[in-house]
Amino acid sequence: MAFLVAITVVAEIADLAGVFDVAGHATARLAGHHTVVLWLLLAALAVLVTTFLGLDTTAVLLTPVALTVARQVGVGAAPFALTTLFLANTASLFLPVSNLTNLLAVQHLATLGAGHGDFVRLTLLPGLAAVAGTLLVIGLVHRRGLTGRYAVEPPAAPHDRVLLRIAALTCLVSAPLFAVGLQPWLVASVAALVLVVAMAWRAPFLLRRVRPPWGMALVVAGLFVLVQLLLDAGAGAVLADLSGSGEGVGDLARVAGLGALAANLLNNLPGYLALEAAAGTTPTRLVALLVGTNVAPIVTPWGSLATLLWLHRVRAAGVRIGPGALVAQGLAVALVAGGAALIALAA
Repeated sequence: MAFLVAITVVAEIADLAGVFDVAGHATARLAGHHTVVLWLLLAALAVLVTTFLGLDTTAVLLTPVALTVARQVGVGAAPFALTTLFLANTASLFLPVSNLTNLLAVQHLATLGAGHGDFVRLTLLPGLAAVAGTLLVIGLVHRRGLTGRYAVEPPAAPHDRVLLRIAALTCLVSAPLFAVGLQPWLVASVAALVLVVAMAWRAPFLLRRVRPPWGMALVVAGLFVLVQLLLDAGAGAVLADLSGSGEGVGDLARVAGLGALAANLLNNLPGYLALEAAAGTTPTRLVALLVGTNVAPIVTPWGSLATLLWLHRVRAAGVRIGPGALVAQGLAVALVAGGAALIALAA
């Protein structure tokens, strides 16, 4: 819970300092007036933000930047909005800090004799495959909207340069520290402290806009209790039978499919918690479960908190994407990206 609160503070202060705004508009300039290049660069930014700051950061903070940039350069908003949504989920396999389920998985890996390095090694290729599958589906579905050129290179909004540089440097320094295996809660807490002090110095009036997710932390804690009660009531044995055993492609697909079903029916976090002990009997099977609970919960709006947060941001920006189209494209991405990730995991 300490990590969840601290990383949210880091992300919100970075946003208020202008880090995402400047990064988004720099991307528009780097794209050389080509819409498809702009889309790919924003996708790369979404992958980086998801990997190092978590999927909710991409959904909440990067989505408005992507929509603003798309509107200012005069291109359609839908492919950019869907890119941040889908990559917030499908790009969340790479590091423990990318998704709360990953942090739980690293703890479970320790009981299997594996550690942080094993997690990164096992998730690298599936993560890359999931990202590639996501971009393939979006690129094909929205190919007409991603062609052509744009003429405008909009400037970023004015920001306090000192605070902006401190926030950007803090994010850049924290990213590799997450990757090398330091305790995520410690790195995030130090980064949050640095940024709170910097904002109190440079822009104290903005501190009141930083809202730690106390409510979300309580909900997550409640989910732990609820799932444990269900497991104590005998659900674990049933789930163990359903998840099977083995590490072949079919076996891994069975685990991932069960995780995807649980995530889309309930939510990815309780879905993972319910299946962790039953399905995660080996490191490879545990990663297959993460493919189901991280990559695939994009079919229903409640499959992941990131999707609900994204919906709020998109509607606030006046962008309308029909529920039928959202479900259909989410299902396509889940199947293609999830399937690619499983093949990479089994290879």
